[in-house]
Amino acid sequence: MSLERLPATPVGRIGLGLAAVGRPAYINLGRAADLPAERTVHAMEARAHEVLDAAYAHGVRYFDVARSYGKAEQFLADWLRGHPEIRDVVIGSKWGYRYTADWHVDAKVHEVKEHSRAMFDRQLAETRGILGDRLDLYQVHSVTPQSPVLTDRALQEALAALAAEGVTVGVSTSGPEQPAALRAALEVTVAGVPLFSTVQATYNLLEPSAGAALAEAHAAGRTVIVKEALANGRLVHEAAKSPLGHLAARTGTAPDALALAAVLREPWADLVLSGAATRDQLDGNVSAPAALRTVEDTEGGAGFAGLSALAEPAPAYWRHRSGLPWA
Repeated sequence: MSLERLPATPVGRIGLGLAAVGRPAYINLGRAADLPAERTVHAMEARAHEVLDAAYAHGVRYFDVARSYGKAEQFLADWLRGHPEIRDVVIGSKWGYRYTADWHVDAKVHEVKEHSRAMFDRQLAETRGILGDRLDLYQVHSVTPQSPVLTDRALQEALAALAAEGVTVGVSTSGPEQPAALRAALEVTVAGVPLFSTVQATYNLLEPSAGAALAEAHAAGRTVIVKEALANGRLVHEAAKSPLGHLAARTGTAPDALALAAVLREPWADLVLSGAATRDQLDGNVSAPAALRTVEDTEGGAGFAGLSALAEPAPAYWRHRSGLPWA
């Protein structure tokens, strides 16, 4: 199933990423309260399936995993096998990071990045061994302007061969140089054909610096996927005395829904990922389209315009993010 066939509904623009429930540790705030006390593989899989069930019931049809998300690919594959009737979902995964924590919350290193041809070959085989023919989209994980994938011709040709097999190929980006990485990715071609059909980037009220580049990608025909729209939980846990919290109080909405709604307002945002770790969080996230209507009906564009004051300089945002603890 191609990305173009995702449902043309408000909730159809929301996807579910499993980074928060595929492994015992991540950098989202509030995990101690969000997850089971014992983060065994069995407990985390049960939680992943619970959130997947809720997402599907709400109409979410895009699910996002990665090789480095612990056992997220396996959890998703097991859920799909348990629901053989479900064929209307789109599955995206990513390669380029190797999970190294071995299910330990206190590991010194949780993942290692490598954008080489050998890593691509190895991780594609691993992903296909788990997801089989359910893989629709394979993205390069966290591309920066220095990533070899932007210059390594042999690697680019291997990715083009995967695209020729019917798997959509894309990039995700991270870091303060996201705009440069996105624009460089848009220029990559193989045999005169653009290599990357999708771009996935961090964009939120605190870190909007990639907005112009994402608009360019959308205008160039790429599918734009937004990750970390809640800034790893910062926009929820720090909302109380912020413009976001004040808008939520005035409109009777919730900060998480409003933060997602602010991204959904962007005409170039094709898909916005929820990183929910609980059913309640998922329920709140998918209410973002309703929150968007509420604010526009009661406050017009001025309601969201006031949230621009939250933006931080990109280097400061990414320094803060790099200091978030894995917990």
